Amino acid sequence: MSTRSDIGAFFDLDGTLIPWPSLEWRFAAYLFARGELAAGSILRWFGHSAREFLRYRRTGIDNNNNKFYLAGLPESLVSEWAGSSDGQSVQFLQDGLHQIAWHIAEGHRIVFVSGTLAPLARAVARQLPGEIDVIATGIESTDGRWTGRIAGDHVRGREKACAIFEFADGNGLRLDQSYAYGDQISDLPMLESVGHPVAANPGFRLERAARLRGWPICDWRALCRLPVRADARCLSAKGVA
Repeated sequence: MSTRSDIGAFFDLDGTLIPWPSLEWRFAAYLFARGELAAGSILRWFGHSAREFLRYRRTGIDNNNNKFYLAGLPESLVSEWAGSSDGQSVQFLQDGLHQIAWHIAEGHRIVFVSGTLAPLARAVARQLPGEIDVIATGIESTDGRWTGRIAGDHVRGREKACAIFEFADGNGLRLDQSYAYGDQISDLPMLESVGHPVAANPGFRLERAARLRGWPICDWRALCRLPVRADARCLSAKGVA
């Protein structure tokens, strides 16, 4: 029999709990404004990211194993960004926070699962009360400076599901009783790994997949003052719960 403490609530970040642009784009803009990055570095990263995105959509294979634009920069920049007006201006979507609050009240374990850089995900997680675990993309460092290479796997697509299975196994969570929230079709493997999947702010492809599967669909982009309903698991401006 499942208990509240063995239930997880897995949340994607960019587009699900935090409005676009992504955390990494916000951080890169901060570095550029500080003069830490040259315009050429940003353009090369954008071009590389765009090519990898198109390749991933065609093949489902992620070869994005570097963050070369960060090579040589100190890890301390994340703390400086988090303490700056840029970092503190990162706001969570209100209804997403309501949903987190409901899970906390239910005694569920909150986990952020994101393809963004782990230091950025941990920085925004610290803005919220309570203990939040983070599964995100690591980046290698030597003597306090980034090498530009990813440490481990890029937490995206099927890797999100693999990471959730590993986390659940190591922490005694019942995935068949757990929840997951995502906004893109690449989150589908993560959503399929739990008993209570929710498409939050979904793109067209994920919304279509969610409707075919009869999953709840939430629009957290709309301002909603209604309290979170324990029986519905999520709020939806579309009236789908």
